[in-house]
Amino acid sequence: MKKDFLVIFTLVLLAAVLIMGTDFQSVDEYYLTHISDIKEDSYTVTLTISCKEALENYDRLDEALKNEKYVPSDGFILKPTKYVLRKGDTAFDVLYRAARYNRIQLEFQGAEKNSFGSNYIKGINYLYEFSCGENSGWIYTVNGVPPNFGCSQYVLKDGDKLDFVYTCSLGASVLNFKTNGR
Repeated sequence: MKKDFLVIFTLVLLAAVLIMGTDFQSVDEYYLTHISDIKEDSYTVTLTISCKEALENYDRLDEALKNEKYVPSDGFILKPTKYVLRKGDTAFDVLYRAARYNRIQLEFQGAEKNSFGSNYIKGINYLYEFSCGENSGWIYTVNGVPPNFGCSQYVLKDGDKLDFVYTCSLGASVLNFKTNGR
């Protein structure tokens, strides 16, 4: 009997220590910890996630994705939004934090699993490579220019404009947009 009491007491004590040492958060509190408040002296970056080209090619879009929750009618999964830029943040870091904060589905392949040595964006908001034809997928631009390396290698600077764009043309529309000065 004394032995049973000692075991029960030990288990209760252990449970109390675990509960007191655990920081319980609501879902909202958890997501809010990933975005700092913007202050006057904060470095910031503006992020946009667009799928306008999927709207323009709606007839080629997978049937299961022909829905406002996957392809919003205005073409924006995330309208231009400012986020705090932390020292050493890459384009991927900001996208990842914003996706978690806004509860936007994001799937990527880690840098260690591909020959480019950078994270590869497989899907955002359930739009994947080939969801809108054989030339579709995600690209990104910084200040309107597609960088020559992956999003987890590109270190952002204060004031950068970061766009993740779903393309149905291997990015030709984004490149034409830039070179035609529109």
